[in-house]
Amino acid sequence: MSYSPTEWLTVEPFTRKASEQAQTHPERRDLFLCHAWDDREGSAKELYGHLKTNRASVWFSEEDLPLGSLMIREIDKGLRNSRVGIVLVTPALLRSIESEGVAEKELSVLLSTRRVIPVLHEVGFDDLNNVSPMLASHAGLSTKDSSLDSVAAKVAAAAAALPAA
Repeated sequence: MSYSPTEWLTVEPFTRKASEQAQTHPERRDLFLCHAWDDREGSAKELYGHLKTNRASVWFSEEDLPLGSLMIREIDKGLRNSRVGIVLVTPALLRSIESEGVAEKELSVLLSTRRVIPVLHEVGFDDLNNVSPMLASHAGLSTKDSSLDSVAAKVAAAAAALPAA
């Protein structure tokens, strides 16, 4: 996997943290995918697929919520049992944050862990900064200049603590 110098500055701290987490908590998944409900069948599902193709273990509500389970409790377990959180920032997620939906609650938890990578898709950092300055202050990746597949490969490699090429 190769990163631009800016991308490496973004993911290198997560690579270190993921490596530490993998040693102390090998049972945890690599990633928790935070997304807007409206993106679950579109861009979130697509990102999940790309992450899985790149051999990342991912907690994704569409795959990991057992029928009849208490959604908020299962999300809590998913957050606890993941090494790094990625937030798929889309127009739908920005609306969800503003309306204080479930994604906003997930985001609050992820921000408190300092293990969160924003992945911007169809929005810019200025759009994010207008809704969540705290998330915007975290270095992230964008699909503006790369495909969702390429961004997923970089996130998956960082979460698995693979070295940069």
